[in-house]
Amino acid sequence: MKNEPDLSAQIAKSIRDAIVVGDLLIDERLPSEAELSEQFAVSRSTLREALKRLAAQSLIRTQRGATGGAFVNRLTFEQAYGQQITTSALLLSMNNIDFKTACEARFALERACAPLSAQRRTINHLGAMLAEIDRQAQPGLSDEAFCASDVAFHRALVDGAGNPVLSYQLAGAIEAIEPLMNMITFTTRSRDQIVRIHTEIADALTAKDAPRVDNLLADLATYTAQLGQSVADAKKRCRKKQLL
Repeated sequence: MKNEPDLSAQIAKSIRDAIVVGDLLIDERLPSEAELSEQFAVSRSTLREALKRLAAQSLIRTQRGATGGAFVNRLTFEQAYGQQITTSALLLSMNNIDFKTACEARFALERACAPLSAQRRTINHLGAMLAEIDRQAQPGLSDEAFCASDVAFHRALVDGAGNPVLSYQLAGAIEAIEPLMNMITFTTRSRDQIVRIHTEIADALTAKDAPRVDNLLADLATYTAQLGQSVADAKKRCRKKQLL
């Protein structure tokens, strides 16, 4: 016999599938709780748990009042960013992805945006990147704030491609992989080096020089990989000393 959590997950999947294939349309009101409970032959509490799952995924919204109820929501890419970032971070932490693999994936994905970003970036994207460069150059900036600014800089680069599907797909690469990489390398990296490369990337984007942007991202990838290796080597030397 299926337990309550299993049933609520199955019901949520059934309703989600109906939304995906178009059987339930955007802004359409779902049947009442009583009707859904009867349809799926479950208790009201199980049905409500299923609806909570769907609401957590931004697939439905609830409204109160005489004309209220549960309605199919229009899910936007921006609303889905959080789920993409959380899933990416969990996958990395739970599967012990090594630094080299994460670095390779992150920059390969970001470099794919270089041609489009060089072509489509707006004044707002360039302004956001320049603001983060100024922030990164502040001598009293904390490590946490520098890391956050680093993410914001690359977020603007990716968003400059003007493609919401790419922005969504790279949300994990920029806002999940990059922070984890920063946690490993922040003690060894040169902020001046990062600021220099970021400045050159912004200049290349301003000039719409896609090959230059790509080359600079490749340089940043190489530098980041070297930092990761130096941290790993230092840990190995420390462990050897502890064993002596």
